[in-house]
Amino acid sequence: MSTESPAAHAAGALPPLGTSPATLVALAQEAGHGGAPGPLAETLLVARPLLAAAGIAVPDGPLTVASGPLDVRFAHVDTGSRVGPVGAAGTDDALRVSGTLHRVPWARAAGAAAVLTEGPHGGPVLLLLEAAEWRQVAGTNLAGEPRDDLVLLDVTVPAERVRRVPKALVREAAWRCGLARAALIAGAARRCVELTVAHTAARRQFGRPLRQFQAVRQEEAKLIEEAALVAAAVEAAASALVGPDSAEFPAWVAAAQAAASVAEITRIAHQLHGAIGFTQLSPLHLATTRMWSWRDEDGGERAWQQRLGRQVLDGDGDRLWRQVTGG
Repeated sequence: MSTESPAAHAAGALPPLGTSPATLVALAQEAGHGGAPGPLAETLLVARPLLAAAGIAVPDGPLTVASGPLDVRFAHVDTGSRVGPVGAAGTDDALRVSGTLHRVPWARAAGAAAVLTEGPHGGPVLLLLEAAEWRQVAGTNLAGEPRDDLVLLDVTVPAERVRRVPKALVREAAWRCGLARAALIAGAARRCVELTVAHTAARRQFGRPLRQFQAVRQEEAKLIEEAALVAAAVEAAASALVGPDSAEFPAWVAAAQAAASVAEITRIAHQLHGAIGFTQLSPLHLATTRMWSWRDEDGGERAWQQRLGRQVLDGDGDRLWRQVTGG
């Protein structure tokens, strides 16, 4: 397992496969803190783990992740099969894929995409699509980050880049996406705290720094507290990543908490900055617009809370207590 610090990868190559989950989550937080222009969180926390779990060779370089309905058929139809209609079986798992994947994060910066969709056999499949196989329609989120549509026109995906996967892996993909967004939000929240504390220390009003006013210090304390709450939830999820079975609930908690905290963190940061925080080139504006965007992607606050509630209610009466206490 790698013991390198997150800073070791901040400006260079991706960390190797087998890097500790805690380091990967920390790297995703640094990406959120610095507004890294690329799919670092998607690569490290979602695409690479899913491909490895499915037994697909993980390519070098940045990856993105997507899911959605596509027109999927067997590339090599088994014409001798007597089960089902013609085309219901293939001589191997190679597929022909058409359709559009919407708002894929950082597709223009990725060399490949891990895609979950429904296979022709009626179950989920994981595909590895290469960038040369899609036509890209550019799009962005509120913060100006790429969210491109990928158009697939009868793309043939060879069997070595296709895997039939259990529904458990589809579920894992969902909570991994939520954790990736939570880690990015945690990093951006820390950036909001740093910028706000620096601003209230430097900005003077009525002959003294803003932070010497009691009301300002109270709001600063709330901001720091809320950011720390998100960071604690993300760190707890990172600690649980040693086993995917134990990581699901903490990841959903982190995703729900991060999404819920965005409103309060951004409210306080902008309130204490005043109008300057909303200017286009303000570093605070860059952080908060990303947080607003990430909050609503891959589910959002209500969706994550519903997932938590369903998991608790699906168990026995003591399940919630055991989840909270770790017993």
